[in-house]
Amino acid sequence: MIRVYTDMVADLFHYGHVEFLKKARALGDYLLVGICGDDVVAAHKKRPILTMEERVASIAKCRYVDEVIPNAPWIFDPAWIELHKIHIVVHGDDYSQEQFEYYYKVPIEMGIFRSIPYTKGISTSEIIRRIRERHL
Repeated sequence: MIRVYTDMVADLFHYGHVEFLKKARALGDYLLVGICGDDVVAAHKKRPILTMEERVASIAKCRYVDEVIPNAPWIFDPAWIELHKIHIVVHGDDYSQEQFEYYYKVPIEMGIFRSIPYTKGISTSEIIRRIRERHL
């Protein structure tokens, strides 16, 4: 059984997230999704609108997801990979090469990292922009 892992913020769950998870799941037999905690996300991006618990609940309902891991680390080590029996680590292609090499150094060095194209035209940032533009 090939276990695929991805980590996500997963704020304001939308069809782009679903497409990403569908592509990630197609790489193996079992999809684990780590959801980063609110404070961890705020330290790297902006504070999520939905709480970590709300984001976990949304992702858990996606038919492509087999398991959700709350409070996942932003950067993980070989012990994390071993603990969760991960064979493939995936992330969207929205990072620069430098960001990939920094955040995903361990799975890249292990030869288990893959990137997946993001769905064009939709993102949490785009949804927030639309709300501000149309309703504020």
